[in-house]
Amino acid sequence: MEVFLMFVKAFVVGGAICLIGQIIINYTHLTNGKILVLFLIAGAVLEGFGLYSKLIEFAGAGASIPISGFGSALVKGAVKAAKAEGIYGALKGGLAACATGISVAIVSGYLVAVIFKPRTKKK
Repeated sequence: MEVFLMFVKAFVVGGAICLIGQIIINYTHLTNGKILVLFLIAGAVLEGFGLYSKLIEFAGAGASIPISGFGSALVKGAVKAAKAEGIYGALKGGLAACATGISVAIVSGYLVAVIFKPRTKKK
């Protein structure tokens, strides 16, 4: 039953984040890229106040998988490295914390571009 509850929490929180994004798309004229950056910054700011970590503890992947979780991970890595190495650590810590995810995204994108033939839609 505990595992089921974990899935429900992840689904509800992840769905709520997506719902917020859909409401922004429907009622504003913001582009998808601007909304993406808005969510990234929101996750970073919430992590700066220590709130997003609590949301991740509660919902797990429902909060860590969306792009706001990436913003949270950047700030968490920067703060941890800043405490250990000072200002230099603050500059490199965020990227070091997310290096695996960034690398997988780059390699996967490259492989998909090599394997599949891109084409435009016919009208």
